[in-house]
Amino acid sequence: MPLKRSLFQVLVLILLLAPAGIMAQVKNPVKWIYSAKKLSTGKYELHMTATVEKGWHLYSQNTPDGGPVPTKFTFTKNPLVTIDGAVKEVGKLETHFEKLFDVDVKQYSDKVDFVQTVAVKGNVKTNMAGKVEYMLCNDKECLPPKKIDFSIPLQ
Repeated sequence: MPLKRSLFQVLVLILLLAPAGIMAQVKNPVKWIYSAKKLSTGKYELHMTATVEKGWHLYSQNTPDGGPVPTKFTFTKNPLVTIDGAVKEVGKLETHFEKLFDVDVKQYSDKVDFVQTVAVKGNVKTNMAGKVEYMLCNDKECLPPKKIDFSIPLQ
């Protein structure tokens, strides 16, 4: 009987620790930092900055059809905030032919700052919320596209 109990305890321990091992293998080779820079009364630049681990690539918003999923920002409607123009990309844009997709991809390695100008109505404190959808690849694999929420205080 002691052998059966020990085997049962070992099995239970394995089942309890398995999710931790699985979670430890999730790759996340990008870190996002969100901030706002006040330009003038009521005008702000939103900065959505991605720092990408060495060997990985984050794709431009202007990646052609047929290629990897382009980075895309979607902003939640806020009646106090007006979006001014499109999100700009500030970083070293790389373009190269990717055999996997059979297209010229536009990508960033290391770091890219996505910048959106907004105007706030009146002298109020609010925030600009939204989602970023992106995809990362290296020379051996691509991770599934990911969507994450963000919220940037405007004060």
